[in-house]
Amino acid sequence: MIPSVLPTYNRAPLTFVKGEGAWLTEADGRRFLDLGAGIAVNALGHAHPALVGALTEQAHALWHVSNLYHIPQQQALADKLVDLTFADTVFFTNSGTESCELAVKMARKYFYDQGQPERVEIITFDGSFHGRSSAGIAAAGSEKMTKGFGPLLPGFVHVAFGDLDGVTNAISDNTAAIMIEPIQGEGGIRPVPDVELKALRQICDDNGLLLILDEVQCGVGRTGKLFAHEWAGMTPDIMMVAKGIGGGFPLGAVLATEAAASGMTAGTHGSTYGGNPLGCAVGCAVLDHVATPAFLDGVNRKAGLLRQKLEGLVADHPDVFEEVRGSGLMLGLKCKAPNTDVVAAGYDNEVITVPAADNVIRLLPPLTLTEDDIAQALIRLEKTARQVQGQLASA
Repeated sequence: MIPSVLPTYNRAPLTFVKGEGAWLTEADGRRFLDLGAGIAVNALGHAHPALVGALTEQAHALWHVSNLYHIPQQQALADKLVDLTFADTVFFTNSGTESCELAVKMARKYFYDQGQPERVEIITFDGSFHGRSSAGIAAAGSEKMTKGFGPLLPGFVHVAFGDLDGVTNAISDNTAAIMIEPIQGEGGIRPVPDVELKALRQICDDNGLLLILDEVQCGVGRTGKLFAHEWAGMTPDIMMVAKGIGGGFPLGAVLATEAAASGMTAGTHGSTYGGNPLGCAVGCAVLDHVATPAFLDGVNRKAGLLRQKLEGLVADHPDVFEEVRGSGLMLGLKCKAPNTDVVAAGYDNEVITVPAADNVIRLLPPLTLTEDDIAQALIRLEKTARQVQGQLASA
């Protein structure tokens, strides 16, 4: 008999009932160090007082009215994002998947309104992840994402990760945009080098294309800048945001320049819940913390310390780990042992990590992680590595 909850998840045997900072409490009372943060969502950790306060205050005032009316909290959050980024305008969604849908529509509508309706193709990259909607899985293109869900939405051209010549060769009279994650998350914590992001910006400029960045996982302070592309000193035309922007409340956004968004006039897109007062009140509180120089400096300092410790862990356990990858507090441990075994052993040692492709485990802790938390992380990861090493020896 099918469960009452559709069985599309291979869930760990854990049930968390409370969280505080970087810690989760299981129903049986055990405390786990959370190095996953709900897959890079809980940017300020669990039960952050500022977010609890913002949500509670708004909940006592107004929950939902729909986008038929002006929403002051939405306007406030849009203004903050425009002030802090390249963008001239923002549309609010509930998730990264919804942000992908709009980014694709926006790029195609731009060229339609420019009198070039044939320009619908979007170049994407092997190993990418852009959500699980029809557009998102077609954009990624991998068999794992698409098998059994055909026919796939047309209009996506896939090239190898890091292949700039392949990008140039894929451009045709039908090309509208290039879409890329500055750091692939699900793909195994694979950063795009700054020089390549700049080159993609130049390719778009030279060929009259739009550049779409997917910063759903790597944005909102995770790399030590508010958005990861800032390290490269370039900007996109359209950017997808979610996860950390709501600090745990479902919230996403599409940021765009005035030109890129010019086709999205009244009636061309909408959302019942997107930009609701609750989500935007929390989003404002998140940005008030994350977008400050002091906070981002702290992320960089803690990221440097954590990476240094992880490099030592890899050196001490060469049979288990191969290398450290990533940027800021978006880090990956490339494993030699099966990454799922490492994640499972972590559960035994009360530390949460997240599996990814290329046999990587992701470490995506709250940006509020403390130095004491980092010390505990290494203690628990060391125990995990020893356990996996023992399993390998006895196999």
